[in-house]
Amino acid sequence: MPPVPPAAALRAARPRAARLRGVFRGAGVLLLVGGLLGGCSGAPARDAAERDVRTAVAAWAQRPPAELAGIPLEGWAYEVGAVRRDGDRATAEARLDYRLAGYDTAPAGSVREVRLGRSGGRWRVTGEGPGPGAPQQLWDQGPVSAARGAHALVLGSGRDPAELSGIAAEADRAVAAAGAAWPRPWAGRVVVLVPGSTEGMAALLGRPVADYAGMAAVTTGSTGAAAGPADRIVVNPAGYAELSAAGRGVVLAHEATHVATRTATSARTPLWLSEGFADWAAYRAGATAPAAAAPALGRAVRRGELPAELPRNESFAFGGDPEALARAYEGAWLACRLIAQRWGDAALVGLYERAGREPLPGALEGLGVDEAELTRAWQEALRELGGDRPA
Repeated sequence: MPPVPPAAALRAARPRAARLRGVFRGAGVLLLVGGLLGGCSGAPARDAAERDVRTAVAAWAQRPPAELAGIPLEGWAYEVGAVRRDGDRATAEARLDYRLAGYDTAPAGSVREVRLGRSGGRWRVTGEGPGPGAPQQLWDQGPVSAARGAHALVLGSGRDPAELSGIAAEADRAVAAAGAAWPRPWAGRVVVLVPGSTEGMAALLGRPVADYAGMAAVTTGSTGAAAGPADRIVVNPAGYAELSAAGRGVVLAHEATHVATRTATSARTPLWLSEGFADWAAYRAGATAPAAAAPALGRAVRRGELPAELPRNESFAFGGDPEALARAYEGAWLACRLIAQRWGDAALVGLYERAGREPLPGALEGLGVDEAELTRAWQEALRELGGDRPA
């Protein structure tokens, strides 16, 4: 599925704030505090009560959440913004940045709210969770377990450790498939999140549950960024469990390919190319016949419903008609398969790179065709798929 933007809340402007830094290395914890007290930052705290709230958050931030025990955290940082007080209760807005050791090259972020209460004249943290409009983090759903592969880190909440180990092994194979299809530099590793339910998946992504009905996995991450935290492949445990072993392999290879191609993907890249390329990478090592991989499109062609154009970006939107969505993905795969067969794998990779930098008409010049010619060749392939006969 397409890369899903991470927390919309990360777009929120950071307020001028005290900075809390807690760095975890092994069992040791180091907290660097700056700007908490007026004498440290040169700017006096608004009042003594707010200063005490910030000091309480600083003390609390020295310990990682118990739900993350055993997870390879390399960094943990809170940046506290506004503090709201109501009598003996207070809420501190904060941005949390953290890294997963060996996977994140830059901090992954999340907007959080830290809740406090005052008793006996002292402020103490009573709870913490997503900020308004921000999605959950995996540890919000319970204790997190980890399974490691050679090229994959799988984190799960409420899942059997054996299941996570199986996903790690499959993710290793997916990384190999993505690397074989995309012969360009990339991290060569993936982080996979496995929540306890489809509802948990939707909560991690900040979208309605209905958007993920029938889906097995999606990938988060910002396209085009040269330096950023590792993308997250988020598995829908319900949808994933319904797949065959081969189907699970295809899904994870598809998502791993999105991770591999992220820096070459931009807003210019047509979704038929990015989604079709990911499916092409997932299927290319197997012997799956087009009729088996594109049944919905084959049925449509046999009904006489030959698409007039390559799938539009809006055809890949979540929450729409599942049959139409299937036709879009299948058509995208067949277009990329056609390009690889006619012009070669390297030509398909080159088209992908050019399409991320320039409009599609210019990118297609490298193949010596225009979009109309490519569409006609694709339609001919669809006719062969449908047997060129009505249902």
